[in-house]
Amino acid sequence: METLLRELSRVALVGRSLTDVLTDVVTIAARGIPGAEAASITLLRNDRAFTAAHHGAMALAADELQYEHGYGPCMDAGRGGVLLRVDDMRTEQRWPDYVAHLLDTSPVRSSLSVPLPYQGSTIGALNNYSTEPGAFASPESIQAGTDVADAIAVAVANADAHAQLHDQAHNMRIAMESRAVIEQAKGVLMAQRHVDAEQSFEILREASQRYNRKLRDIAQGIVDGTRR
Repeated sequence: METLLRELSRVALVGRSLTDVLTDVVTIAARGIPGAEAASITLLRNDRAFTAAHHGAMALAADELQYEHGYGPCMDAGRGGVLLRVDDMRTEQRWPDYVAHLLDTSPVRSSLSVPLPYQGSTIGALNNYSTEPGAFASPESIQAGTDVADAIAVAVANADAHAQLHDQAHNMRIAMESRAVIEQAKGVLMAQRHVDAEQSFEILREASQRYNRKLRDIAQGIVDGTRR
């Protein structure tokens, strides 16, 4: 267990894509969680599930089969925030269509789906698969799965925060550019029509409403016309 935690703590988050980080984490999971032969990470955004990273084709195939059916242990674990363990697919009754299809197309016989701690913007689960029945019955498997899920949640939260900062910077830049062109247009109107700043803005606002165009676009047209 100490080795698993040590490897997770060494995964770099800064300056890397979320896919790269999660690929490292899921590789560690497949090696370090007792019983795991393949592992994957399911994320749900706007209730759309997708595999963000995986280690082993068996995991990806089992995930995608669940997405096709619209339910399964990995999706239900992510949505419900509950740990779901399947000890033997041959006797499992909770997801009959998915299990029947899985037994026909895959060697998976047991699985462990651990929900990611709730972060507010993204939910999901860590999925572990084995060709052996009862592979995840030990407390060590569950504890290791929980530790990895915690690391995944941190990586996802870090990526979401970075994306939000990027969006905020982008929106701020757009707002500043809009403010600048509106100020230029006000200056043009003040000079041409001999009005003050408040009156010039009112002219822009009325034109925006009359022509059903954004205020910035009206202002840009005035500035461009003056340049020409």
